[in-house]
Amino acid sequence: MPPTADSNLVRALGRRDLTAFAVNRVIGGGIFGIPAVLYVAAGSLSIGAVLLAGLVVLGITLCFAEVGSAFRDTGGPYLYAHETFGPAVGFEIGWLMWVTQLGGFAAVTNLFVDYVGWFAPALAGGAGRIVIITAIVVSLTVVNILGVRRAASVNNLLTLAKLVPLALFVLVGLFHVDPALLVPADAPSPGAIAGAVLLGIYAFSGFEVLGVPSGEAQDPDRTVPFALLAGLGIVAVVYVGVQVVAVGTLPDLGGSVRPLADAAERTFGRAGAWMMVIGALLSTLGVAHAILLGAGRMPFAMAERGQLPRAIAAVHPRFRTPHIGLLVSAAGMLLFTAVTTFAAAVSITVGLRVIIYIVTCAALPVLRRREGRAPARFRVPGGSALAAACVLVALGLLASRPWGDIIQLVVVLAIGGLLWAVGRHRVGVRESH
Repeated sequence: MPPTADSNLVRALGRRDLTAFAVNRVIGGGIFGIPAVLYVAAGSLSIGAVLLAGLVVLGITLCFAEVGSAFRDTGGPYLYAHETFGPAVGFEIGWLMWVTQLGGFAAVTNLFVDYVGWFAPALAGGAGRIVIITAIVVSLTVVNILGVRRAASVNNLLTLAKLVPLALFVLVGLFHVDPALLVPADAPSPGAIAGAVLLGIYAFSGFEVLGVPSGEAQDPDRTVPFALLAGLGIVAVVYVGVQVVAVGTLPDLGGSVRPLADAAERTFGRAGAWMMVIGALLSTLGVAHAILLGAGRMPFAMAERGQLPRAIAAVHPRFRTPHIGLLVSAAGMLLFTAVTTFAAAVSITVGLRVIIYIVTCAALPVLRRREGRAPARFRVPGGSALAAACVLVALGLLASRPWGDIIQLVVVLAIGGLLWAVGRHRVGVRESH
């Protein structure tokens, strides 16, 4: 496991680790509630909506796979934007990536606390909530600082732990599906189906961070594309299976607050509900760990390129991890989680992810045409046309957001631009002296 040439990070992540990272990052706590929301939008056709969403995300993922295979260092979409469109765009994408990860962490951690409230309602608010949030942030930060190999092992374990109850739910639940419930009673409007597809696309989000720890991956130009596509395949199977079982076993699915727990209780009794609630706790904890693993490396990558204080690019002399970047991200996550709710954190991150999709997909044809640059190890047939189509889809997703979310997005972009301008000014002042 040799260190990378530029940072002394250890290349310890293999295909299995990055694939588990992809699965863990995408399958969060939302899968335990989103089947009901999809059903409200499109009824039993929500199953087809999940399939269509998976196909759209496959196109975007293929663009990420090709662009990611052209880089070997830490940073993911930040690095792609920095090297393709210049430092200003790179800084903005790095900023958006970091804010997105803070929001994602806040969302799933608040969801974890909500599920803890199923067992002990008093812990879901007040001082108990803050204690739980702090304990999660501190424990996951320690695990990540103690070495990327240890962090990967914990991630693999948590990924397996979240997949087991979901697999049991699907495999056993399929034998209890009522085929009549899978037949649409009323045809939803095209707008309703489109809304369900958009919601399904959002459920697949999270794969964009897979390339961030490339500086600690073995043969990242091969490993990242493999993990992206393998992870998406696993997630798609789980999502479609869960939607089929939820629709086919729970007649009042649209009115369920915890649809998987309710469907499991209907099929397996009270023990089934317990199984799914525990599964939700493991799932949210697992994705929180995966988010910190990626987010802690964003400030590190930006500091490596002189866009943040160089001290943040420090590598721990013993554990070979970007410990300062991890601590900076952990502090941001603790604060962000404490002052937000699940719904508020989700609304902040949705539009930011779409911007990241647009810039990364747009990078594909630019990199293909750039002279003097080695071609990507993974090439998508018709990649430039696919990238253009994905950019159009992403613009459509962005346009579909409520005005309140658009305003939030503009504010976050403006803050990123201000931080970039301040950083450039300080660099200019230092150089003049």
